[in-house]
Amino acid sequence: MKNESNLREQVSRHVRAEIVAGYAQPGAMYSVPSLAENFGISTTPVREALLELAREGFLEPHRNRGFRVTMPSVAETRNLFEMREVLEVHAARMVAAMPRRDLSALLPLADDVTAAARNHSYRAFLATDREFHRALLDMAGNPILTQTVMTLRGRIRYFGDASAEGVERQRASAREHYQIIDLVTAGDLDGISDLMRDHVRAWEPLFMKAVAQFEQPRSLQPAPAATSATAASDAS
Repeated sequence: MKNESNLREQVSRHVRAEIVAGYAQPGAMYSVPSLAENFGISTTPVREALLELAREGFLEPHRNRGFRVTMPSVAETRNLFEMREVLEVHAARMVAAMPRRDLSALLPLADDVTAAARNHSYRAFLATDREFHRALLDMAGNPILTQTVMTLRGRIRYFGDASAEGVERQRASAREHYQIIDLVTAGDLDGISDLMRDHVRAWEPLFMKAVAQFEQPRSLQPAPAATSATAASDAS
């Protein structure tokens, strides 16, 4: 039987990926019983996973209804990118400045990102990109820094992955992961600073555009598509 903490993490990863990728749009409801049934597990790890995501700002609990997907504002998204740039550049420089660096774990993760981009799987791209950057952050040796950056990354939303600019950005981002490895390996502090800054900021226009669409008056927005996150009416 799987450990409940592993089950909680499995649910958390799944829901987080749906939200960040935009498959679960703002206002969509997650039902604890429905998710538990879909995963074939008890409600305890599901409820714990959703409460964890609520603490991270992805969801807000609604008594006797479930957990509603939240939406960061344009201003908040801009602030999130600013903080990501500062912290991720700093972390990459820390790793590049280390006299001994073992980056062997990063190459297969970069390969996974490339495969996801090639297969046009945005959910897989988000998941593998997240694992690459978590591994890089971990190398800086500051767990608080890692946790802070990963939370910031997760709070930024992107809705849809089919646009030409979105697909091209995924491909370019995948290539940049190998460049990150090369520059950190070489100890090139200026080079990794410039690349990491561009790596973070290049996504900003796409995310800002997506968030801005949801700040329009509701009457001007198209009806949201149904998602797998939609809860049963008696969700808890």
